[in-house]
Amino acid sequence: MASSTQGIGGLTYDRSRRARPPELNVFLALVLITATFELVGRVLMGDSFLFNTRENVPGLFNTARLNIIILQVSITGIIALGATQVIITGGIDLSPGSVVGATAMITMSFAQTGLVNGAPNPKAIFGDWAMDLPVLVPVLVGLACGLAAGLINGALVAWTRIPPFIATLGMMVFARGLARWWSNGNPVSFPTEGFAAIGKGMMPVAIFGLLAVLFHLVLTQTRYGRHCYAIGSNEDAARMTGIKVARHKALVYTIAGGLAALAAIVLASKNVTAQSGMGVMYELDAIAMAVIGGVSLQGGRGSILGTVLGAVIFGVIISGFTFLRLDAYYQEMVKGVIIVGAVVLDQWRQNRRGRA
Repeated sequence: MASSTQGIGGLTYDRSRRARPPELNVFLALVLITATFELVGRVLMGDSFLFNTRENVPGLFNTARLNIIILQVSITGIIALGATQVIITGGIDLSPGSVVGATAMITMSFAQTGLVNGAPNPKAIFGDWAMDLPVLVPVLVGLACGLAAGLINGALVAWTRIPPFIATLGMMVFARGLARWWSNGNPVSFPTEGFAAIGKGMMPVAIFGLLAVLFHLVLTQTRYGRHCYAIGSNEDAARMTGIKVARHKALVYTIAGGLAALAAIVLASKNVTAQSGMGVMYELDAIAMAVIGGVSLQGGRGSILGTVLGAVIFGVIISGFTFLRLDAYYQEMVKGVIIVGAVVLDQWRQNRRGRA
């Protein structure tokens, strides 16, 4: 039977309308996409996408590809953790990519080593006073830049009532200009060994994983998380219950700015250089990861777990296209389709809930 009587007054419970967790749907999509690449690879290329086919390499899975899948989305994934919190509160942030570029340039300027192959650093931005500094100095400088950008975004959204799209668009343009002005468009290179170690190997994945666990707990177990969902679901009702909406929004955008700055620090360390063009389109990838993971653009719904799964889907698609030897511009085209598709899917979910 599809339904059974429960409670009083003839109320019924229809098992057929029981909703599955949105994260489960995202996971099933991930399995389907992975299986598709596996099938296409075996049919067209005679090779496996997921499993190890080399006799001289031990192990069931292709660990190198699995590492690449998560490594190539870990930095953008850090940004997506901040984007998730912003979107849950009913906002949007278009500035993280530009904040990454500006923060990377400024951070690397304080992370430079004085000598390169025994000669003075040819890319030196400052004098000797800013060379060979402890790794904590550039990290703190970078985080301060991101937190400041996020605080400005949050203040504009919370207290001037400027739409988030406009406020963060202005920061996006400003930060990109700052990145290009900082060293007249020239790259900043040659960091200290301590700074370079931050992004070495699988460290970006470890940082992303630790932050995902942290913010999952924050959103699900703390008052901060409850306030995020309350504001996104109904801002007026949240205000009437005593939540300081403006102050909370400012905090959310500040945290998002700090996460963008951390992503910039990891990226600059991983590449051992900083360029003003770093982070282009990162904000759209981060938003798409969140929406694919079940975060509603209307606010009030979503989870960090879903965003992590959305990030992995991105990694699988990018790695799968590389596996099939398809050109990079196909990846950009597919990303565009994914972003639009994610928004359409979100609207469909909202309409379905409205009819239920």
